Amino acid sequence: MSDPRQIIEVETAGDRPRRFVFVLLEDFTLLCFAAALECLRIANRMSNTQLYIWTLVGENGSEVSCSAGTTFRVDMGLDELSRDDTILICGGIDVQRATTRKLLGWIRRESRKGLVVGGLCTAAYSLARAGLLDGKRATIHWENADSFAEEFDDIHLTKSVFVIDGNRMTTAGGTSSIDLMLKLIANDHGEELANAVADQLIYSSIRTDQDTQRLSVPTRIGVRHPKLSQVIQMMEANIEEPISPSILAKEVGMSTRQLERLFRRYLNRSPKRYYMELRLQKARNLLMQTDMSVINVALACGFASPSHFSKCYRAHYDTTPYRERGSHAARLSV
Repeated sequence: MSDPRQIIEVETAGDRPRRFVFVLLEDFTLLCFAAALECLRIANRMSNTQLYIWTLVGENGSEVSCSAGTTFRVDMGLDELSRDDTILICGGIDVQRATTRKLLGWIRRESRKGLVVGGLCTAAYSLARAGLLDGKRATIHWENADSFAEEFDDIHLTKSVFVIDGNRMTTAGGTSSIDLMLKLIANDHGEELANAVADQLIYSSIRTDQDTQRLSVPTRIGVRHPKLSQVIQMMEANIEEPISPSILAKEVGMSTRQLERLFRRYLNRSPKRYYMELRLQKARNLLMQTDMSVINVALACGFASPSHFSKCYRAHYDTTPYRERGSHAARLSV
């Protein structure tokens, strides 16, 4: 049977294939890695040319497990690379633990050659720890954004699905790897090939670096009420210094009582309760993902005192901030 695909003609000018070096961190997210790799494979297939090649790297040089438990055999350890290579570090859960001193030393050494270095999913953290994102724009999975912003205040963190700033690239995770790779393929070999790759992936909505990673507030909460969405956006943007319900109501042109009824009707809780849950969610992320002291976590989430923070945290999560951090550390040490 003949191959039904249309071959996309591209300009190669006798160039060698571009090599991507995928650095798999322990517990990396499988989707972000597979999505990026499949784009390269399909680009080769659709062009009928070996435009791209790839190598898998792991710190121990033998095998690495993803967060789903599947183990991958890698091609090499943290060896020296060519100046033409493109590094893509694949992160996942507990990226802080996976970002070792050995890895950081290797990233810094290779980046000094002028290599393009990218971080997929949470691996923006690894790039930031290595100093590669200082003064640059970047993105990271929304779940890690709070802790990242607290630790790296000299990096301009965006909510984009991916960011390319000079020779540094970061993605928000998941399918955003596809968007980044389609952008690189288009830059290398034209929009026609990138669109053909997207078509093969059944990927009908190609996003740019102007698109944000999270669903809109109405979609997330399942309610399409413009004033409610506006208030929630203000809450999310003002966690460290919470705004009173009366001011929130005034900002959207309603009374405090009307705002109360709106939250009760659509979210079955008061504005104060909803705001508290947002603040506690951020606090939990900071406890899990940073080394910030409990008092600093409390202040970052709008609590005036550690005792009040601890009381609210225990009422919501049925444990104290100190025990939460201790149990998390114990799980990591297993």
